[in-house]
Amino acid sequence: MSKIAVIGAGAMGGATVEGLIKGDYFRNEDITVADPSQKVIDKFAQMGLAVTTDNQLAAESADVVCVVVKPWLVEHVLKDIKPVLDPQKQLLIVIAARVTSASIKEWLGEKCPPLFLVIPNIAIAEMASMTFIVPVGASEKDTQIVVDIFNEMGNALITDEQHLAAGTTLASCGIAYAMRYIRAASEGGVELGFKADDAKKIVMQTMKGAVELLEASDMHPEAAIDLVATPGGVTIKGLNEMEHAGFTSAVIRGLKAGAK
Repeated sequence: MSKIAVIGAGAMGGATVEGLIKGDYFRNEDITVADPSQKVIDKFAQMGLAVTTDNQLAAESADVVCVVVKPWLVEHVLKDIKPVLDPQKQLLIVIAARVTSASIKEWLGEKCPPLFLVIPNIAIAEMASMTFIVPVGASEKDTQIVVDIFNEMGNALITDEQHLAAGTTLASCGIAYAMRYIRAASEGGVELGFKADDAKKIVMQTMKGAVELLEASDMHPEAAIDLVATPGGVTIKGLNEMEHAGFTSAVIRGLKAGAK
């Protein structure tokens, strides 16, 4: 696949474009950004991308059409580009929570290309997204293309449509939950006597270290905790205080609420 069009360059769309720019799968001149905001397209034009305010113009020349707009705008955008879609030559990626493949097929009918429902998170801008991919009527070859595109910008996982909402709350919403922990721990660090910026750096490096340790060792998190939580020590006392306040329960309840 040589050309991609990203229709919608808001928060998620813009982050996706930034990831594509940093990657090697597409050249900058083969990325087209369509957005109604002149300010947005001017930004990406300065980076050497093709830009337009015309969704049809962006879609008709692309091998991969990526629609990244708010869920309530998906139907309008898809019906707008429907006349120029080519199911024989293009792949369609839709990044929008709660929009079903059945709805998309209904809106596009026989003009629907091989379809992929995709949910990344905003870390895609830094090539560090956890991305979920649901292939719909796509071949293994087409699926591998989409997986390769998003694997370059983080880690991609193929799943089914039934689990997409769970993936959304676990990783797309989940990045906000992780940031809320960083904020809370940083504020705690200030209360313990560190300057705010120093506290944030400490917490972020600690989280990075925890992730890298688990990735390198493949340990269960609780097994890694056991390496730190010595009997009667400060770590287990801190953990137990957090659990008394409902730490694990609060996280699980938040995830389940987001998946509803």
